[in-house]
Amino acid sequence: MAEHAAGAAARELEDGRLLKELETIHRTRHETLLHGSDDALATHTQRLKELEDEYVRRHPDRAPTAGRTRSGARARTSGED
Repeated sequence: MAEHAAGAAARELEDGRLLKELETIHRTRHETLLHGSDDALATHTQRLKELEDEYVRRHPDRAPTAGRTRSGARARTSGED
């Protein structure tokens, strides 16, 4: 398995491990943004993109939740006036 500074290549991860890595990186994103060095943030951003791109590649036909679309968000906020 190819390894790089940020861990195993996303394409080589099994589905369960890919999801686990996505959960972890999303959980640590805010702290890295606020308190990480510029290099740490750049590395985090690169790894986040790699993992997300791989997830989308594997699941191109995933069904978005209606509330997570633009029209769903508009409908949600239009009732808040």
